[in-house]
Amino acid sequence: MRLSLRELSISFPNPVGDMLPALGPISFDVAEEEFVCVVGPTGCGKSSLIRALAGLLRPTAGSARYGDETIDNPMDRFAIMFQDASLMPWRTVLDNIALPLEIAGLPRDLRYDRVRALLSQLHLEQFERAYPAELSGGMAQRVALGRVIVQQPRVLLLDEPFGALDALTREKLSLELLRLRQRYMQTIVMVTHDISEAVFLADRVIVLSRRPGRLVADIAVDLTRPRAPDLIYEKPFLQLTRRVRAEIEDLGT
Repeated sequence: MRLSLRELSISFPNPVGDMLPALGPISFDVAEEEFVCVVGPTGCGKSSLIRALAGLLRPTAGSARYGDETIDNPMDRFAIMFQDASLMPWRTVLDNIALPLEIAGLPRDLRYDRVRALLSQLHLEQFERAYPAELSGGMAQRVALGRVIVQQPRVLLLDEPFGALDALTREKLSLELLRLRQRYMQTIVMVTHDISEAVFLADRVIVLSRRPGRLVADIAVDLTRPRAPDLIYEKPFLQLTRRVRAEIEDLGT
């Protein structure tokens, strides 16, 4: 099913009681199984957009829809991942990933079977009994990614999931994300500040203006899949990154 935003706006009250516009009005669609990255200046409302799509933040005006349903509360077919892995320090890797299944009431044996099948895909099969304090930043984000993938969502919402990681780890996790996406074929909307990351991952890159964020460019990424790391050195990739960068620089940031 299609994700649709129609004249969606979000505002927040400021200390003097006025409403401060943060996002919109903005309208666009995301097709089923499409991967869309959203970029734009700091403070333009990208995270607010993700939270509205997740049903965690109600729009001030306009609407977000999934098929024929209005998104006004969290939906069980959606999963969201943030920059902070937010792992529970007293739970092992196995139990952190299994948490959503436990909350959903899946029996212990079934949820562990599902998690163990995913661990090898995340290269974490030797760490199922490790605790978060024993993990590197990249491994912790793999666990967080596993926690959303194991839910088998139809829509995956990612808010700067690799933003706190070094460049090499980001690259590795981007490849992991593409591999998992190829296997499960979710619809994905991802916020990132990294233009190269956006072009490498996405089918489309949406550029938002300065606050309140409005759509200023919707750029198709017509690069073949699957995508290999060396793609970033090729001319079509560089042309697309320059185009996205130019759109952002034209905003005066």
